[in-house]
Amino acid sequence: MTTRRMLARLGATAAGTSVLALGLVAPASAHVTVTPSDTAAGAYTVLTFSVGHGCEGSPTTSIAIQIPEGINAATPTRNDYYDVEKTVEKLDPPVTDSHGNELTERVSTVTYTARTPLPDGYRDTFEVQVQLPEDAEGQALAFPTIQTCEKGETPWTEIAAEGQSEDDLESPAPAFEVTAAGADAHGAGEETAEPAEETAAETSSDTEASAEPASEASDDDSGNGLAIAGLVAGIAGILVGGFALLRGRTTSA
Repeated sequence: MTTRRMLARLGATAAGTSVLALGLVAPASAHVTVTPSDTAAGAYTVLTFSVGHGCEGSPTTSIAIQIPEGINAATPTRNDYYDVEKTVEKLDPPVTDSHGNELTERVSTVTYTARTPLPDGYRDTFEVQVQLPEDAEGQALAFPTIQTCEKGETPWTEIAAEGQSEDDLESPAPAFEVTAAGADAHGAGEETAEPAEETAAETSSDTEASAEPASEASDDDSGNGLAIAGLVAGIAGILVGGFALLRGRTTSA
């Protein structure tokens, strides 16, 4: 099956469903699944798609992953056993990313085509780096995927509706829930900048406060040293005087 036909199947299947659905989505072991390295809204994450079997025993020849709307940055990882192709679509109207850049197009589908078909009973993984939408906290993000084999194909494109479980679906799309933005998300640094400056000022004040007692302690040590030196000198003078007196008496005797 050509890439154009795959995209047509993906578009037709996804058109009647919502890519973002409420609720937590748990992966099923027999399905094509996705595991994100980070689920925080607005974060850059590496999505690992896993394929664990063929199409009713037939070897897998390609995996076409649809990137849902709202994700405007997608970068696939190369795989030695596959050729990778990105399908780009225009953004109308253009959007502005978190760095202030205007984006006029985005990657809508990533397709891995096997150079040698993946035998049934063997698994493989495919990685795609994306930036999660900043406004998707609490939503399930789904990636409809077409698995094509030497004989037949499996469209992993079903998306659970509200109140429905993935277990109710025959061929669920790989999906996961987006969580709250983390401390390292875009804009977080601006919130922590002011407290950091206050901490630096407090540290400087503490240093100055501790410097003064240290100076006083140094002066006390100097005074004590002079007193001890004077005492030693006085004792030495008494001893010398006593010795001279004793010697004078001995001589006159």
